[in-house]
Order: sequence, then structure tokens, then C-alpha cells
Amino acid sequence: MSYNPQGNTATEQMTKLGQAIEHESFAIVDREVGEHRYGPSEWPVVRRMIHATADFEFNGLTRFHPNAAAAGSRAILAGCPIVADVEMICVGVSKPRLAHFGCSVHHFISDDDVIADAKAANSTRAVFAMRKAHRHGLLDNAIVAVGNAPTALLEVIRLIRDEGLQPALIVGMPVGFVSAEESKALLATLDTVPWIITDGRKGGSTLVVAALHALLALAEQQSRGR
Repeated sequence: MSYNPQGNTATEQMTKLGQAIEHESFAIVDREVGEHRYGPSEWPVVRRMIHATADFEFNGLTRFHPNAAAAGSRAILAGCPIVADVEMICVGVSKPRLAHFGCSVHHFISDDDVIADAKAANSTRAVFAMRKAHRHGLLDNAIVAVGNAPTALLEVIRLIRDEGLQPALIVGMPVGFVSAEESKALLATLDTVPWIITDGRKGGSTLVVAALHALLALAEQQSRGR
């Protein structure tokens, strides 16, 4: 098994050397993993997550709703917003790749009103950041990207269940020891909204960015195949 970039251009590294290094890295991951349980649209996501962390445990820890990869590609091709729990994700996602599809990326965790509301309610900024995104109409048909704050993920799940929120996809990979594992397990019980999660305590913004870049590449492949 070897890496095949399948003619992508917009979602490739910008220099020939950068492309060669990345392609060889992906090929090494393919060789060392060998056989795996993931489908052809899922493995590129897991591969890139392993590439970003050098942690082969994500071959197994990563789980997908059956419609996750397809839903993510469709949303990107439609120019969806991406709403993140923290600024790190917004900084990490390639701006030229987003611009190619007309996608925008948002976070509200540091907004003054979010901070004030969280303090007044003795809650977390992550909760009120997601509520603000919802008020602004950014969560429906969006990709919601959570890599740090379990409370952000729990709030999105609440909005889905109680207020009929319908994101296109949730990439739910909060890292840590308090509610991280539980929030992802709860997300995996949803069948009305596609999701990608990492089981257990492991997660983080780096993984979410890697998954988003993989989905952008899959979207480009889909667009070229039309």
C-alpha cells in the first residue's frame, strides 16, 4: 500500500520538496500500518492524524459515523463555515485551502461578551462561544471542530437534542481528563449528525486540524472526479 495524491493541487504543499516530504511520510505510515479497518474515504483522515502526531494509536482510536467523510466533503464543496472551539484550530487550518472552496473559519472563545456571559453564569467560555455561534447562524450546515474543550462539544450536543441544530459534521476530539472521554462517547450515540471522534482521553487541536486538511483533500478529489 502506498500514498497516491490522485492529482490534487489546491490541497498539496506549495513546493515540490514539501510535497515530496509529505508524500513519503504518508507512504511510510501506509507501510507501517499495513492492513486496517478503515474505508477508502476514512483512512486518509486517520493517516494524516498519525502523520501530524507520529502516534500510531490513532489507527484504532479514531471512529467515524458512516456518513462522516462524505458529509464533510459535501459541506466543504458547498463552502461551509467551520466553527472551532479554540483559536489554535483557526490558525492551523490552511487559509489558501479554505479560500479555494470558499470556506470560512470562526471562533468566539476570546470575545468580550462570551467571557462576560461565562463569568456571570459560572460556566465556561466554550459553552457561550458555541451559543454565540448558534445565535449568529453559523452552526447549522457547518463543520464543528472541537479539539480542546469538552464543554463546547457537550453544548453542541445539547443544541442538537434540544433546539434541532443540524451541523453538517462534528469533528469531536477534545483532549484531557475531565469530561473529554465522556463527551466523545456521548457524541458517538448520535445518529442524526455525522461525527468523527477519537476514543478515550487523547485528542487535541493538532488532530482536528489534520482531520480538516484530510477532508479538504477529499473534497478536492471529489470535485476533480465530477
